[in-house]
Amino acid sequence: MSKKTAPRDLADNEAQAFAATIRTSPRKLNLVAQSIRGLKAEAALAQLTFSRRRIAQDVKKVLQSAIANAENNHQLDVDRLVVAEAFVGKAMVMKRFSARARGRVGHIVKPFSNLTVIVREREESVGEEKA
Repeated sequence: MSKKTAPRDLADNEAQAFAATIRTSPRKLNLVAQSIRGLKAEAALAQLTFSRRRIAQDVKKVLQSAIANAENNHQLDVDRLVVAEAFVGKAMVMKRFSARARGRVGHIVKPFSNLTVIVREREESVGEEKA
């Protein structure tokens, strides 16, 4: 007697990947996520490959995982995938302190983020059917 499977949250033409506790602030991570929203999957990978931000490599791994999930788990066509959603959430915050002069404390916060990337297979348009 096993538990019944939960209904799928996404549509049949969507796949997602999730990364928990990425070591950067949500504000910085959202700048990179914002740059790939709405792009084709291959264009988004190119964008992340040549991005100068350190966290872009982690976002690229999550996007590649979402593409692999779409291909292997949901049998979607990789060439027609689009980054439908890429959103960031807060995770834990490590709090540290640094001793300062006169017995005071300099607070150091080290935030972590969560990242979710959803790719969607777009429908074929009239122009693509002729090709």
